[in-house]
This record gives sequence, structure tokens and C-alpha cells, in this order.
Amino acid sequence: MFSGRRPILPTRVRRRLALTAALVAAAPLLAPAAPAVAASKAPRLTTLRCIPATTKACKRTPTVSIGDQLRVRGTHLERGQRVTFRWSKGALKGKLASSAKLGLNVRVPVGVAAGRVGVTVTDSAGRRSNRITIKVVATPAAAPALGAKGRALPAVFAGTGQWIWVLAQADGGTPDAIAARAQATGVTTLFVKAADGKDADPQFTPALVAALHAHGLRVCGWQVLYGLDPAAEAAAAIASRTTGEDCFVINAEDQYAGKYAQASQYVAAVRGAVGAAFPVGFTSHPYVDAHASVPYSVFLGAGGAQADLPQVYWKDLGSSVDASSARTLATNRIYGQPIAPIGQQWDDPAPTDIARFRAVWAGYGATGVSWWRSELSSPATWGALSAPAPAAAPVADPGWPALTPGASGDMVLRLQQLLAVTQRSVKPDGVFGQGTLTAIKAFQKARGLPATGKTDAATWQALLG
Repeated sequence: MFSGRRPILPTRVRRRLALTAALVAAAPLLAPAAPAVAASKAPRLTTLRCIPATTKACKRTPTVSIGDQLRVRGTHLERGQRVTFRWSKGALKGKLASSAKLGLNVRVPVGVAAGRVGVTVTDSAGRRSNRITIKVVATPAAAPALGAKGRALPAVFAGTGQWIWVLAQADGGTPDAIAARAQATGVTTLFVKAADGKDADPQFTPALVAALHAHGLRVCGWQVLYGLDPAAEAAAAIASRTTGEDCFVINAEDQYAGKYAQASQYVAAVRGAVGAAFPVGFTSHPYVDAHASVPYSVFLGAGGAQADLPQVYWKDLGSSVDASSARTLATNRIYGQPIAPIGQQWDDPAPTDIARFRAVWAGYGATGVSWWRSELSSPATWGALSAPAPAAAPVADPGWPALTPGASGDMVLRLQQLLAVTQRSVKPDGVFGQGTLTAIKAFQKARGLPATGKTDAATWQALLG
């Protein structure tokens, strides 16, 4: 057995071992360099083609509408890579998809502006391709509808609103100071946090509501929902009515993803207690297509909220005012409720962006906007909010969601709900299958529309009308 001591080797052996070790160590320097592994390259676009490519003009400069597909060809392209559609006032993104029939393809997302639009592809390492220009034609619609016919925004949500989460951090938490700030900024409605899940927030009291009412302000409570105990959450919402509030807002985001039964239970309980006429709003993520399992169709459906208050925080979304607003309108208006967006007041947005937000949504026909949130606002932002309202901006219709077989999620469920009014065979399940396709074609044929099976602008408007 080896004792642990090193054996004593002859001198010639030690020298030979030392020389061998030296040669081994020097090998990387002495030997010719092995060819380096070729570094992966950035994606490159060679052509974009319409699907189907029906005209020579489409082959030269693809001319498409919102929701149309493009066949993408080039090198170093892979499914899932980000595709950016960029124009002078913003950019929106899609993803490369693939199929045996179409090859690599991408759908023109809702919200992309009409006109010349540059298309690029970015890989997972952030490397961007060259740009190819396409032409997007305007959506054929008379006006960007903000709600179904005959549905007006409840008065309490009209004008300018201001959101407060922590009352004590908003102008010292005193009603007089909060009211003075609101009046200086043209605010007519204050939204104050009233409950978190099943727990009432002690800051929202009858005394607070009465004090703000005395200054001529409208006051609404709002509640964060989680869906863990919908009965208890509904009880907390119902309890806020004892304060004398003017409206109530439901805030349900990704915590409520997939919880359709809980959402239905909550809405039924709240409506059963407050009555059908009491103003209720709903706020959540602005891009419905990016949060497909949140039950918008329940909270904005029959017996739900009468106002849709999407959170259009353009800086947080990494987008421009125009692009984020267009995609928000396009994916929210299918629910048929009047839209009063919430703009970004935190993180020091540029005063020009605040003015642009007000102008764009006035151009869309919105009669109410509000701002998140009072406690996080800088003096410069307060100044921008206090400026006179700009004139409405001329805006183009942002398009309508193009749903096709294989799609799934809440927008599909909403489509099925609308189809089921006249097509009794439709079973709303959130999956676009053959039954849904057949029902769309039948609906289109009955309305004198081309029976394409595609949810284009005319089809959505007919469904909502």
C-alpha cells in the first residue's frame, strides 16, 4: 500500500518528465491555431410576401391590412423571434410563427398605423435584421368605436380622474390638500383604494368621502382582486358602498388568470347587492391579446362593469403613446363597453407624451381619462397635467383583432359569446375550432358580408351592432 510519501525517481527520469511538462504547457502557443467555431450571425431578411401573394404589386411592396399574414424569408430566422413593425410615431411587435403550409410567417398586429411600415426581426441575443418596408392599408371603419351602440360612459368616469393607492402619501393625506391639488389639475373624480382582496382598506371611510364631496369632487373606491375567495372579495366590495362612494372599480390582473368561475361568482354577488344601475368600472392590462387568460369577458360582460379603464402606461410598456394607445383600443373595443383609459403619471413621463396621450384619446372619442398615480407624481408631471387640454389629434382606426382557427383565449371567448346570440350551436369555450369558423361564415352570409371566416372590421362591427 502506498504510504503517502512520494517515491524518489532517477535524475534522468525527472528531467524527461520536466521537459514533457514544459512542452505540454507550451503546446497552445507553438501549435497552429485551430479554426474558431463560426460565430452565429444576426438574422437577415431577403423577402416578405403576402399570404396569398395575389398581385405583382404585392410582390414588389407587400400591401396588407391589419391581421393579414406575411411569409418571411431570409437567413438565421427561427420560430419565436420577435418581429417589429415600426413607423414614425411608434412600433409594435409580433412573433415569427411556422407551419408546414405557410413556412415562417407573422401576422400584422392590431394597432399598426396605416402607411409605410418598416419590418425587422430580432433574435434571442438582441441582434436585429435589416429592414424591409411594407404598406399597411387603413382599416375600413367610419370611426374608432369606443363602445357598442347606445352605451355611453357613465358620467362619474367622464372628465379627468386621479388615482390614489396610499392616501397618507398623497399631499399629506388631508382631504383639503388633496382636493386643492385635484381642482388645480382639473380633476373631477378621485379613485381611492378601498380594498385589497377580501380586506377592506381603513383609509377609505365615510368621513373621507364626505370631505371630498364637500369640495365638489366625485369619489370612487377601487379593489385589487386575487380570486382566492371571491365571496369574501365581493363582500369587501359591497361594504365600500356604505361610504357614500359614487362608483366602484374592479382591478383584476394576472392573479385572476384562468379564474372564470371565480370571476362570475364575484360579479354576480356584487351586482346582486349594488343593483344594475350603480356605476362599476374594470381596470386591467391594456393589451388583451398579451393576457389571454384574464377573464375580461366576464368583468366586462353582461352584469359586469359599464366602463373599461385599461392601464395604458406607455413607458412601462416600452412603447410610444400612439402605438400603445392603438393596440389598447383595438383589443379592448370588442367587449363593447365605453373606454376611459388610464395614463401614466409615474416615472416622470415627458410632458409632451402627457399632452399627446390626451390628444390621441380625444381623437378616438374618449370622454374620460384618468392618471396613475397621485403619490408618484413629480412637479413637472403635475405641471403637464395642469396644462389646458390639447386639441384632439387626428387618428387612424387601429384595426380589429384578426382571429383564425387555432386561436384561443379570452378574445375568442368574446367572439363566441357574440356569435351565440344568433348562432345557437356555438358553445363558448375560448378555442377557435371548426364550429366557430362555420358560425362566423354563417353570420357573415346572413349579414351580406363576404363569408371569409375572418374576423375583420366589418364582422366585428356587425357583431357588436
